[in-house]
Amino acid sequence: MTTIADPILNSWYKDFENNLKFKIVAFDEKDETIEVQYLNGDIGEYDQESWYNSTFDFIEAPEDWSAPFDDVEDDDLGYSDDEYKKTNEMNLIDNLLDK
Repeated sequence: MTTIADPILNSWYKDFENNLKFKIVAFDEKDETIEVQYLNGDIGEYDQESWYNSTFDFIEAPEDWSAPFDDVEDDDLGYSDDEYKKTNEMNLIDNLLDK
């Protein structure tokens, strides 16, 4: 099986042959490579030929996807965003009023 999934920045994939999950973190236009970070924190890269000859497919972001990204702050995840809090508070109120 070869990959038919195109590489998309910030999307998650699974390498079914090696049972590895990774996220595309950058494209190097000069070298024409796809830079990835694996769920365990390791960094890697693939050239176009390697990408399309591999067994990658899209997956949902893992539940604890931020674990390997040392510099992720709560703000980056939206947890301290005022709009996020307001939306969740409004949803909670709406759910309580519906009961």
